[in-house]
Amino acid sequence: MEFFVKFHSNTLMEFRREHQRLTASQVLQALADGQDISLLRCTVSGDLEVDRFFEKEEKFDTSNLQTSAQEQCRIITFPQKIIMNECTFEGNVFFAPEWDDEGLLRVVFKQDAVFNMSVFKEQTRFADSTFHGRAGFDGCKFYSVAAFTDCKFGAQAMFRTVEFHGYALFNRARFAQDARFINTLLSKGGNFKESLFMSAADFSGVYSTGKSLPTHYDITFARRCSGDGETFWRYVKQAATEAGYYKLAGDCFYEERKCNMRGRFYGKNFAKLDKKQKIAKLAKGIKLLPEFLLGDLLFGYGEKPVRVIYAALTVIITCGLLYFSVGDLECPHSPNGSTFFESMYFSVITFTTLGFGDVYPNATHTFTRAVAMFEAISGTFLISLFVVCLAKRFSRG
Repeated sequence: MEFFVKFHSNTLMEFRREHQRLTASQVLQALADGQDISLLRCTVSGDLEVDRFFEKEEKFDTSNLQTSAQEQCRIITFPQKIIMNECTFEGNVFFAPEWDDEGLLRVVFKQDAVFNMSVFKEQTRFADSTFHGRAGFDGCKFYSVAAFTDCKFGAQAMFRTVEFHGYALFNRARFAQDARFINTLLSKGGNFKESLFMSAADFSGVYSTGKSLPTHYDITFARRCSGDGETFWRYVKQAATEAGYYKLAGDCFYEERKCNMRGRFYGKNFAKLDKKQKIAKLAKGIKLLPEFLLGDLLFGYGEKPVRVIYAALTVIITCGLLYFSVGDLECPHSPNGSTFFESMYFSVITFTTLGFGDVYPNATHTFTRAVAMFEAISGTFLISLFVVCLAKRFSRG
């Protein structure tokens, strides 16, 4: 008798189905009862919308449904584990309110919510939901709008090899742990505006079949030192290039290179190292200093040619002031000797390596000649760098 009671109790606590056709009402009732959901290769007909719990014409038993209220927002909490793998949802799947009722309903998943390899034929909404457990959508196919707006992912968020054939909305989403979008299709782009990635974010292999650009304004990667964001900017760069937005592609390339350098300098687990290990890591990273100074700061990996102009003006003006302050330039054709204008003139012709010979440093003053040598080398380098930048910018596409 004791064995029978335990078995009967366990059966009630789990809604398990395989290779069956179910109605959305059956699944909703199991959710309201607090049963663990375990579906494998099932087909769910009808609209799986949680706001049906509160419609008068529906006859759900909601005595075990955990609800609460926060101001005008009704909160539904599902304490059970929800697994719906390789399922097909023929109607809408709304774990959120209707589009016109945003802010009036929020769903909280206390444990894992996994929908791997499932097919969503109509609209899907998880907007403003909170996932305390793992959110698994690996291999899913969304044929209409998929909205994860304002979602809070407390554990891993897995969207690997997903196919978003409609709009994918992740604006203002918060990812506390790893977010994986590896090899995911965003047919109409994706909206990641104001999204926050607190941990690792991997967008490797993300692609688009159209020319839609992802919305990425004010996106934040909190672990800047770890280089998170490199794969995201690479995806936006490729999408912008295919769509013909070459200026945006260049800006994204610059962001990608900066993330790459930070990742190589600090490493992925820099924050977990002890003090001695951090010092050793930073010491090894000194070899990246030339890339930082020349590649990043000086000309922005070829995407910031105006920085080269500023550097050139700085060298010309600084050296000209040095020539004027020392006052040892020889100006045979100037009755007033070395004036401010003559100093700046000599600085310009030295920077450009023209060397007319009408103004030259005194043979006995080593300092002025050393400054002239430095300026000539700097001029050759910066002029070449500027040409490279322009060629890179205008040859793109």
